[in-house]
Amino acid sequence: MADYDVIVIGAGLGGLSAGALLSAQGRKVLILEQSQRIGGCCSSFERDGFRFDVGASIVEIIKPIEDVFKKLGTTLQAEIDLIPCDPVMSVMHRDGSNLTIPFSLEKTGELIRSISTEDGRHWDDFVEFCAEMADISLDTFFEMPADSMLDMLKMVNRQPRLVKYLPVFLSSYQQILEHFFKDERVLQCMGYQSLYFGLPPALVPGPYAMIPYTEQMGIYYPCGGMIQIPTALLRVGKKFGLQIRYNSLVSKVIVRGHRAVGVQLEDGSEISASVIVSDINAKTLYLKLIGDEYLSMLSRKGIRSYAYSKAVPMLYLGVDFEPSLESHHNLIAATPEDINQYWWKHVETGQLDYETVGLVCWPTRTDPSLAPEGHHVLNIIPEGFYHLADENWDSIKDAFIEKEIDYYSKFAIPGLKDHVRFAECATPLDFERQLQLPEGSIYALQQDITAQAIFRPAARSKNIHGLYLVGASTHPGGGVPSTIASGLIASTLIQTFED
Repeated sequence: MADYDVIVIGAGLGGLSAGALLSAQGRKVLILEQSQRIGGCCSSFERDGFRFDVGASIVEIIKPIEDVFKKLGTTLQAEIDLIPCDPVMSVMHRDGSNLTIPFSLEKTGELIRSISTEDGRHWDDFVEFCAEMADISLDTFFEMPADSMLDMLKMVNRQPRLVKYLPVFLSSYQQILEHFFKDERVLQCMGYQSLYFGLPPALVPGPYAMIPYTEQMGIYYPCGGMIQIPTALLRVGKKFGLQIRYNSLVSKVIVRGHRAVGVQLEDGSEISASVIVSDINAKTLYLKLIGDEYLSMLSRKGIRSYAYSKAVPMLYLGVDFEPSLESHHNLIAATPEDINQYWWKHVETGQLDYETVGLVCWPTRTDPSLAPEGHHVLNIIPEGFYHLADENWDSIKDAFIEKEIDYYSKFAIPGLKDHVRFAECATPLDFERQLQLPEGSIYALQQDITAQAIFRPAARSKNIHGLYLVGASTHPGGGVPSTIASGLIASTLIQTFED
């Protein structure tokens, strides 16, 4: 008899979601987490009285998360105090001016009309287009597996309107936006968000262009920091008997007769289970923890072909003044073409730019409890990447922090450098070491059209029986709602095929 019904590798959002749901099904489930902290990139830590978020900074598209908690016999609202972020964001221009986007479809439309009458007329068309696409996506892609063409046909059968939007998948984020909007000042409010999916606007699949709309449906911050989301999943899961072990790095998935039967830990000990759920990078899983000898020739070629997703540095700043910002999220103004040019000139060449596009998160605007009285927390994401052409992240980290603080002090946050009381940076190399993210890949695998839906590693392994994937590596991809949804999808598949 196996030690457990299910072993989950990794306590990221996908692993916690799957673990809690499988426990609620009456299974004996153990999560093995390699670190001392849950949540992966959706987590928080404390330094010198400041609480910082590791990576994820807000949550939006909350329906998939609500669905998971509902299946667990509770509600998202009962488990997590979500604070609405209003305004949605501010767009910071290099001349010192700001454009603040309100939390209102109508008021945002009025703002766009004040910039461009023509684009203002198209805002309503954009909202109508995105509203239907979001409704379809939430009812299919966030609830159903996409492991085969049959799965895709099931989605179409459930939502026939999906056929209408199939051409959108062959378009890019940039093409969809520029179909509706022409004015550069309007596009500057929508260009940066493509990087939420790890690619420039020219390469991000078209459906993601609905993000400027879904932001208007509400963005939220959990009181107490982003770690409250994984904490709630674990807390509810434990009510059903979910177990977790920290500092337990899995070194091998044990396979017998093409069936996963357990895992081996770094210390050599083994734990058996009837089902293995992996919440780690799919390339690491198949190529290192299993071995490509268990893969078909086509699968072997496919898994090796995936590119890792983007990596970014994160600056964590504790300051002793109130920064002159207007929103929880503050973006440096950039059109889709600005983002594309940054990608080609810097990401593709490895030439780091210290004065580039970026995102400033001001969590204490929403939740003052994250810092001592009179102090604030800033999480700054200055765009970066893993592979540097002529430098090494370890050797440049201190200089990088200093240069970025100087840059953001120039126009985004005047006076910043004189008020920093704590400064740290997690580089892509740090994310690789601390979170086991190969090449610092925050979304696991690149999320272009060639790695979407049926082209992404299957939630139910096609080569190893009893092996299931959750998290950013599989459908529906990276991000807080997507990874939580992957746990729901996997738990449903396990209930279908393993009972």
